[in-house]
Amino acid sequence: MAAAVGRAVALGEPLIVEAGTGTGKTFAYLVPALLSGRSVIISTGTRTLQDQLFRRDIPLLGKALGLPVKVALLKGRANYLCRHRLELTMQQPSLLGYPGDSERLLARVSRWAGTTLTGDLAELNDMPEQSPLWPMVTSTRENCLGQDCPKFGRCHVVDARRAAQAADVVVVNHHLLLADLALKDEGFGDLLPGAEAVILDEAHQVPDIAAQFFGQTWSVRQLQLLLRDVNAELDAASLRAPPLAGELAIVQARLDDLRARVPGGAGRYEWPHLSEAFTDALKELETALADLGRVLEGLGAGPGTANCARRALGMQQALGTLIAVPEDAGLKWMEATAAGLSLHFTPFEIADRLRGYVEARPCAWVFTSATLAIGADFGHFAARIGLPEARTVHIESPFDYPNQARIYLPRDLPDPQHPSFAVKFMAACAPLLEASGGRAFLLYTSYRALAEGEAALRARFPNPPFPVLVQGEAPREALLNRFRELGNAVLLATGSFWEGVDVKGEALCIVAIDKLPFAAPDDPLLKARLEGIRRRGGNPFSEYQLPQAVLALKQGVGRLIRDFEDFGVIVLGDPRLKTKGYGRVFMKALPPSPVVTDGAVAVQFLLNRFAAGNPALQEAPQPATTGGS
Repeated sequence: MAAAVGRAVALGEPLIVEAGTGTGKTFAYLVPALLSGRSVIISTGTRTLQDQLFRRDIPLLGKALGLPVKVALLKGRANYLCRHRLELTMQQPSLLGYPGDSERLLARVSRWAGTTLTGDLAELNDMPEQSPLWPMVTSTRENCLGQDCPKFGRCHVVDARRAAQAADVVVVNHHLLLADLALKDEGFGDLLPGAEAVILDEAHQVPDIAAQFFGQTWSVRQLQLLLRDVNAELDAASLRAPPLAGELAIVQARLDDLRARVPGGAGRYEWPHLSEAFTDALKELETALADLGRVLEGLGAGPGTANCARRALGMQQALGTLIAVPEDAGLKWMEATAAGLSLHFTPFEIADRLRGYVEARPCAWVFTSATLAIGADFGHFAARIGLPEARTVHIESPFDYPNQARIYLPRDLPDPQHPSFAVKFMAACAPLLEASGGRAFLLYTSYRALAEGEAALRARFPNPPFPVLVQGEAPREALLNRFRELGNAVLLATGSFWEGVDVKGEALCIVAIDKLPFAAPDDPLLKARLEGIRRRGGNPFSEYQLPQAVLALKQGVGRLIRDFEDFGVIVLGDPRLKTKGYGRVFMKALPPSPVVTDGAVAVQFLLNRFAAGNPALQEAPQPATTGGS
């Protein structure tokens, strides 16, 4: 892999590499990148990998190679403290709306602001990302005052950008990179002109993230933040403007009208299904925003209110553009949640646009992940990023899957839609959980299935002999840390735990997946992609739905074996693996572990491995029954 990446960097060519778990792909692209002496951007799918590269891997390799490497870590602006917005919030603590804990946390942020060098909010371990305080002490592309800001000389975003410009290697994430491609104004200017190589790790996420930036979004949340900021800026300037108060009241009234005309409860609604009353309310809100922007422009009260004027007019223009987008250009829909409402447009195809951005920047583009190919075929991924002619390399995992794992396909499970499926799937898993004393991920394809699975587990084990963790009880990272610390827990989770989760050692010996992870057919994003394929005469199932499900299953299965000493059982509960013709496509994509259909065989494999390689676990509880499940 290092040789292939080195060649791509030297020749400035595109390269797609699937490197199985355990290949060492991070070092395989870092070594040639560092040895090349070129300016390199490395983009990751998660902040966890971003921090690992910046704080551990690149310094380690730079020292081993004897190369002085200047490396910079660059995150999106929402990760950096904005001193101006902190000052506004300190002046108006009532805007928090959450007294007590939020006020104490605000005081903590204020103290930290006096000592931090980077302004990276990750330094505040006690500030959760879901905190209502987070958006009040950071800036967005819309509300940043730029050079007009009174704190511009001490701006953490500007400092991070300068460090990146001076670095040999810049570590970013896909959201920031694609925002830079599509918008060029995420607050950092254009990252790419100076780069001689762009390496995208966890590249399987790139097409879906790109679709977010190549489409359009308008949200009530943006408008609420604007209204709050207008009041904060007026209070900070001690300004009273009766005409403005009237316009703010009108915007709020139009917003209330819009909410009242949402067709139903929480959910996603395609544009043709929205009522005429709803679209009329949107147009009235558009007019109210234009009037608000003009009144704000006339105040002449300083850069803060001038920025609010630009935001109001920008939101009015964006809303008008989204309303006017023709339906044959892509899919438009509205999403309603308990907390708000948003409007979206997603183009039918993004591959040509992504290809255009890549070709406009003549440098090496390397895409790598453990899940990019179906078997050895990269056609699906290459087509999605618009680079069907790119060179591809497929590297198998070095792990000994025939000895380290078994794939268990339980017999006689009903169709996944059958009411008894959750109970019978749990019955198939129960002897394994008893044999391993827990140590399992139970991964589900929907929140409803997760709830049914939890109920089935509680019914099967009224007093479980192992700790039970359920997604939603705590933040994702907190749950993972708890799982590792306990050493024998059972974690029930959905999509976000199918990838980017690394648990090595004896804490995880079972990964059980209830159903094949086909995307929900009523999802608007999926509908847009399928319609785009139909319009060019393709087959949506074979070209998109099946390959995406296969890659998602590979991600989930990949949670089990993360190191050479790991072992365990992969349980796949969906009988369609054996009853449908496409089941063979899934099976061929799985690791080359023996497939068993007898629960007793799977149980015995676990017991033998515990006894042979883990003396401390030889006393693992014996299963209540070891017959076939």
